[in-house]
Amino acid sequence: MKKTLSLVTKPELAFDDQKLSDFVKLQEKWPSDLPFFFQKIKQSIDARKRDIKVVLEVEISDQPFENELENKYSYNDVSDQKTIIIVGSGPAGLFAALRSIELGFKPIVLERGKDVRARRRDIAAINKLQIVDPDSNYCFGEGGAGTYSDGKLYTRSKKRGDIKRILEIFVKHGATEKILYEAHPHIGTNKLPIVVSNLRESILKAGGEIWFETKVVDFLVEKNEIKGVKTADGKLWKGEAVILATGHSARDIFELLHQKNIKIEAKPFALGVRVEHFQEFVDQCQYHTAERGVLPAAAYSLVAQTYHKGIQRGVFSFCMCPGGFIVPSSTDKKELVVNGMSPSRRDSQYANSGVVVSVNENDWEQFKSHGPLAALEFQKSVEQKAFTYIKEKLKLDSDDIQVMPAQKIKDFYMGKISKELNPTSYQPGLLASDFYKILPDGVAQALKQGFMEFSKKMKNYDRGQMIGIESRTSSPVRIPRDRESYEHLEIKRLYPCGEGAGYAGGIVSAAMDGERCVEAFVSQYALKK
Repeated sequence: MKKTLSLVTKPELAFDDQKLSDFVKLQEKWPSDLPFFFQKIKQSIDARKRDIKVVLEVEISDQPFENELENKYSYNDVSDQKTIIIVGSGPAGLFAALRSIELGFKPIVLERGKDVRARRRDIAAINKLQIVDPDSNYCFGEGGAGTYSDGKLYTRSKKRGDIKRILEIFVKHGATEKILYEAHPHIGTNKLPIVVSNLRESILKAGGEIWFETKVVDFLVEKNEIKGVKTADGKLWKGEAVILATGHSARDIFELLHQKNIKIEAKPFALGVRVEHFQEFVDQCQYHTAERGVLPAAAYSLVAQTYHKGIQRGVFSFCMCPGGFIVPSSTDKKELVVNGMSPSRRDSQYANSGVVVSVNENDWEQFKSHGPLAALEFQKSVEQKAFTYIKEKLKLDSDDIQVMPAQKIKDFYMGKISKELNPTSYQPGLLASDFYKILPDGVAQALKQGFMEFSKKMKNYDRGQMIGIESRTSSPVRIPRDRESYEHLEIKRLYPCGEGAGYAGGIVSAAMDGERCVEAFVSQYALKK
């Protein structure tokens, strides 16, 4: 006997499996001599009123639930099969590799960075020594930017693929089963490296290949068809198709595409800062109490429309990290970039979120001579301007600098440098700065108006602190592809994929896009033979 129930309960009940089980048995008048089993299907928090509730969907049965994943997602040996070259081992690349195996192709994954374990040392060097390795950092390396920058799995891309399938594959490889039913699933930056390592092992056991510290420097194109790629060691890698899954920060790939006259286009993105508060403040705003008890660290989502000199701009919170940390995300020297992350328990005393402003071709007008790289050059210019500002203020000769500009929001309103800064989670350190001298005027003015609106929605929001620069929200370049085939508009068998190609905006959407690109190739070429 199986039955599905919809419940609205108190948090103390919802987050205690034993109490919830007893409650359901009592409510259903379950016979004491009949075995009882239950599992959660959906879970979300309704904090709109002071009396916070948890909305649940549970399934109950008198028989144990089968482990549906036990015999799901098996990967046959493809070591002797035709190959697909996959450039990049972020979620798009890894899931493209797994899908290739399922469809009978051998994936060869080429990753410029290091594996997750070796990558830790380079990330530690950024935080402690302020030294940036351009090929191994928070953006580049096994698992991509998401591995050491949070692991949020929430996506609005409901129509782009099978979200449940992606989450199940993560669970199959070591992620918590909670991601299958939570409204805003999250693995955590401390757990993701293990999951990524397990994904790698599945690929290798099935006969696929993954090559680290193997940087692609050229594309092998003949008569408008890609045959493979060339790596920095001079080796040529050939396959039936090339899945380009290099992420939103692989600027050298965008430049290479442009040099090879392979069509790309500038793309609007968003630019701003990270804003940090104490987690206690966010809990107070969202839960109406700083003592949240069993409730998870609260998050927020804010948006505002602003006007300056006749131009309307959207300002919005982005990648909110409750109980998290701010980390340096530069991919080269002479630039300053930040990102946010949360461990699985989200137990830091700090909360942070990107607060960013939409930018478009009007903002990068002065870079139009760079053609389709204009938005990228605009993005770089802001990051480099922040670096130059800090270097001059600190009067340093070295370029190993990851100290970030910071300013209290209230001081930002008044255009004055903060005399004292708030405590922070950011390890390399902060320097009180004037963001009006760093950010483009339109972005700075929009942020000012946006913060004022946010402070109406979350009282005292402007007690928070700005830390910059948040600029890698999405790719500033799109690699156009056909809507039906996912193939590049001009180069056959080239499949631009994931965030770097401009077709995804997070771990899950990138993973689904990786799968879709492989499926499109198989449908277009392999099944027609």
